[in-house]
Amino acid sequence: MSHKKDPVNWKAVFNPISLFSIMVGVLCASIALEAFMLPNKFLDGGVTGIAIIVNLKYDVDLNLLLVLINFPFLAIAWKKIGKTFTVQSALSIFLLTLVLHFLEIPTVTEDKVLIAVFGGALMGVGIGLIIRGGGLIDGFEVITAYFQRNSALSASEITIFLNSLIMLFAAWFFGIEAAMYSILTYFTAIKMTDYVVEGFEEYTALTIISKEDEKVKELIVKEFGKAISVYKGERGYLPETFHIHHPCDIIMTVVTRLEVHRIKLAIQLIDPKAFFYVQTIKEVKGGIIKQIGSKHN
Repeated sequence: MSHKKDPVNWKAVFNPISLFSIMVGVLCASIALEAFMLPNKFLDGGVTGIAIIVNLKYDVDLNLLLVLINFPFLAIAWKKIGKTFTVQSALSIFLLTLVLHFLEIPTVTEDKVLIAVFGGALMGVGIGLIIRGGGLIDGFEVITAYFQRNSALSASEITIFLNSLIMLFAAWFFGIEAAMYSILTYFTAIKMTDYVVEGFEEYTALTIISKEDEKVKELIVKEFGKAISVYKGERGYLPETFHIHHPCDIIMTVVTRLEVHRIKLAIQLIDPKAFFYVQTIKEVKGGIIKQIGSKHN
């Protein structure tokens, strides 16, 4: 892919909402590091974890480490993922080092459980907001995305493997207890990151089987503004009346988890005996996923 075909989208980079999200995320991550994690030798995963280990063990400047260790990953992102994403990530890392250098935050607590929970939560919120702003502060995510595309391993498997190595080094340098608390911190951070990134907009597949399938299709598409997929099937085959069955359209739509309940209630007004099942979706791409301003909003 040539550079001309993939230019940096400067409007996206300097979008006020994205910039605000990145700046708040950087502030949260900085507070997590300075007020909770660094004074107590607690680690995060990824590049940040590596930088903290080297900083604590060899007293190398943390800001310098964050830049140097992230640089190769940013170079990979520039070539393999996208230039706009790379610029936003570089901006996020630069702002993080800037805040860590100039902002002095006192240690909040020395209680290890509180550090793991609140430090991890703040770090997760920070990372999640930065991701929502279009960037990253951890180059490991670049490697995860790259190898996921080129190997049979899932993103979670790759992330767990890489961060397990970091925690082993933490155990070697700082002891088993510090490594265990670091794992708890990291677990809290990734859970909070997932919530901030996906939040209430986590997508869910809702499948409906109803005798009023035409009315249900019209309701979902016209009233809620959702796209649907339709499978040809049959309903019936109940234990008491196994021989009775009818052809029907099986309707599937992708909605956010806040919308599931409202759509189910609306369908039950049409067909109180409609059958639903809900599935969690890890990734959604293409098609018409979301429309704002439907009549039931």
